[in-house]
Amino acid sequence: MTNNQSPLDYHEHPLPGKTSIIPTKPCTTAQELSLAYTPGVAQPCLEIKANPSDAYKYTNKSNLVGVITNGTAVLGLGNIGPLAGKPVMEGKAVLFKRFANIDAFDIEINESDQEKLVHTIASLEPTFGGINLEDIKAPECFYIEEELIKQLKIPIFHDDQHGTAIISTAALLNAIEITGKKINQVHVVFSGAGAAAIACANMFIHLGVKREHILMVDSQGILTTSRSDLNKYKIAFAQGTTKRTLAEALVGADIFVGVSQANIVTKEMIQSMNTQPIIFAMANPIPEISYVDAKQAVPNCIMATGRSDYPNQVNNVLGFPFIFRAALDVRATTINTEMKVAAVKALAKLAHKTVPKEVTKAYNQNFEFGPDYIIPKPFDPRVLYHVAPAVAKAAMDSGVAQKPIADMAAYTNHLKKVAKKLVRGKFL
Repeated sequence: MTNNQSPLDYHEHPLPGKTSIIPTKPCTTAQELSLAYTPGVAQPCLEIKANPSDAYKYTNKSNLVGVITNGTAVLGLGNIGPLAGKPVMEGKAVLFKRFANIDAFDIEINESDQEKLVHTIASLEPTFGGINLEDIKAPECFYIEEELIKQLKIPIFHDDQHGTAIISTAALLNAIEITGKKINQVHVVFSGAGAAAIACANMFIHLGVKREHILMVDSQGILTTSRSDLNKYKIAFAQGTTKRTLAEALVGADIFVGVSQANIVTKEMIQSMNTQPIIFAMANPIPEISYVDAKQAVPNCIMATGRSDYPNQVNNVLGFPFIFRAALDVRATTINTEMKVAAVKALAKLAHKTVPKEVTKAYNQNFEFGPDYIIPKPFDPRVLYHVAPAVAKAAMDSGVAQKPIADMAAYTNHLKKVAKKLVRGKFL
């Protein structure tokens, strides 16, 4: 069996695809049939007509997320279209269920016009308790998310932006702590100026990095005030500098964040950075500079990638399932900055805690807070009951929770029980 055949077999057998629908109510007798459909179904319909919020009481809306794309920026594959992007969206639905027991429908929309796409997605609001946007290219993705947030009263979250931003910022806080650097003094270079880069930069700024200390590089070079080809999202990061290239930008920088393409950073470029540089090379599957090359160039650098075969994997699965878990549980009308920051801080804090045996067993490795462990592992079951309560509290404190949790300790204990079941593959 070749490496290429293995994933094909996984997706084809024993049934095509990765998801199915399993009823949560019995339907084996005439009585149950009459309750599931006609005539019994009429009663909840009328209750919802009279009181729309009862949809959360009588339907699956309270635990259902739409994973939606138009396939214009799929993983590292680019604009492959909605149909070819469907395996990725199915995969995202699996992760929602596996890590947070959230049901998800993948929806692939054949539409590239941003206004029409907004209209189509907005029309789906009655179905879902939240919407996870995925793999929509920049800059359209910014406008699409902004408009949907304005129009809808359910949580909207573009994971390519905010998921990457949340996980990388959590890693950044811990990396800065280890190096002893000051967050308001560090100089950051971004390779890439799309959805992930801009969201990461905005989150870094929110946590204390100075905007004037950020140099962002796209395919044409550094974003500078002299360039006339920048959209409004890139203009916000244009600097008045004489530097023009990525190599020039890295000289004396403290932090490199790569969300661009493979092998564009050399050992020499890393060596030109400040002492004990922080390197987040997150292009997938091949980073901007490999872990091995970065460590050979500067052995004491703190290195993170998007890969699972090296330390410090920046994996969005550490974020979106638990953020949506909280948002659904408190019936949040949006996922705001306060909720995202709460997720950042909860993840950063969790990395300081002693790692339980089940995690070391899963990875066949011991973990301890330090340069090679600055963010929790994706299969750490504690993430659910550390991140979700923090996000839920932030939603409540910021006034966007329609169903506040009265007993947070009981909620956390409930999530601990859920986490144990999920580890055993038992979905509720």
